[in-house]
Amino acid sequence: MLATDRFDVTATAPPLGPELPPPRASLRALLWAFADGEAAAQRHLLLLRFAVLNLVAGALLAAAWLKGWVGLVIAGDDTRLVVLIALVFAAGLLECARQLWQTSTELDQIAVAGGAGGGRVRTGPLGRYLESIRGADGHDRGIAGAALKLRLAARIAPVRHVANSLVFLGLIGTVVGFIVALSGVDPDAAASVAAIGPMVSTLIGGMSVALYTTLVGAVLNIWLMVNYRLLESGTVRLLTATVERGTRHA
Repeated sequence: MLATDRFDVTATAPPLGPELPPPRASLRALLWAFADGEAAAQRHLLLLRFAVLNLVAGALLAAAWLKGWVGLVIAGDDTRLVVLIALVFAAGLLECARQLWQTSTELDQIAVAGGAGGGRVRTGPLGRYLESIRGADGHDRGIAGAALKLRLAARIAPVRHVANSLVFLGLIGTVVGFIVALSGVDPDAAASVAAIGPMVSTLIGGMSVALYTTLVGAVLNIWLMVNYRLLESGTVRLLTATVERGTRHA
């Protein structure tokens, strides 16, 4: 009887604590969390590179400003072409930043839609591409992929055009500077000592315009083109991810 009572008490005793999850399930959850964090870091790597690149370039520009070089360039350009080139560059950089943000967002959408239980991308060129290849054969998917490539290339093309225009604006400044420099030269008054001073001053001013606009146009073109290459690499990654997802889910 005593043995039976001891058996009954042990059988009906409450659990000592909450049930622990199986070790294998906990490890699986940890691996999924780590993989998701790594994927998020990869998706935002594009914006991180853009931020680091322009922070370094901005620091170099600030150092040149503290050295007085930026003020010297602005003061030496009477035509204000340097200011115009800088404004065009700023517009191109802002457009590049907007395109990079959009590309990073679309990469995030493709990654979420391609995961387990993910939804569809319904808007923009990516959504139109994914809808057009649904149930299509290989030939139609190839045509749709080529069309998507052209759309994405056309979307980022304005940044490249702005970067190229900086070089042409610098060349225009070079021509304008030479015109200004030569406009002050009067061969008939070259023998006059009083006329030599103004001619030399005009010549130096024109050469300053020519050299400073060329320098600013070339430097800002390099700055913007590096950002464009970063945008181009992100766009290629977006195109690849979209085509791969379409191939898997078509």
